[in-house]
Amino acid sequence: MRVLYFAWLRQRVGIGEEEVSPPPEVRDVGGLVRWLSARGPGHAAAFADPAQVRMAVNQEFCGPDHPVRAGDEVAFFPPVTGG
Repeated sequence: MRVLYFAWLRQRVGIGEEEVSPPPEVRDVGGLVRWLSARGPGHAAAFADPAQVRMAVNQEFCGPDHPVRAGDEVAFFPPVTGG
């Protein structure tokens, strides 16, 4: 699974992308966030306020209940505002 981080999430995690192999019990984006948060302080800081994180699976916006599988691309980014 390829995980991408954008903007301040990338700054907190310390990398822009990584390949991960979460355990079988990680079945959706919310579970992936919880698993990633436990990987270290940078990940924990990035996901400290889940309401401030948007997500996409395979370039489609989604919510935390969206399923994830091996081979997916999951992106995390801050909310975008216009103006």
